[in-house]
Amino acid sequence: MSLPDPPRPATPATSGARYAVIFVLGLVVGLFALLVILRAVDSRRTWQDRYPLAVMHLADAHMAQLEHAITMQQCAPDTSLPHLRALHAVSQDLEPAFPDWRDHRGFAAHADALRQTLDTAMADVPATCAGLTSTVRAIQDDCRACHRDIRR
Repeated sequence: MSLPDPPRPATPATSGARYAVIFVLGLVVGLFALLVILRAVDSRRTWQDRYPLAVMHLADAHMAQLEHAITMQQCAPDTSLPHLRALHAVSQDLEPAFPDWRDHRGFAAHADALRQTLDTAMADVPATCAGLTSTVRAIQDDCRACHRDIRR
């Protein structure tokens, strides 16, 4: 029968371990300070700063809902019409959301083309998935044309 080894005395932490602890602590404090600064900068943004991105996100959300309806083969007019109406309402916000582009002829033409496409779609709401697919493609084409010509 052998006796267990006696406990070893604790070795003092090496300077490398101390530096590692201080480094990790510095990273945590620095990350916290960065988050506080970013929140302070973000809180200074006004609704005018957020408006253009909000308009684009809202349009993207309704387009995604229409694409989802096509994927799920749920293309009845009562499913797609609310999203087409919402897209039309969002298209009315394009000029106010982008005041620097309001007087640009190309931007105004693209916005008008989108509204015309949406007016046509709402006047004759597609009742089939094939019709809704072509409507969604037409809307996407109008959006892509503006992004291609204006967002350089």
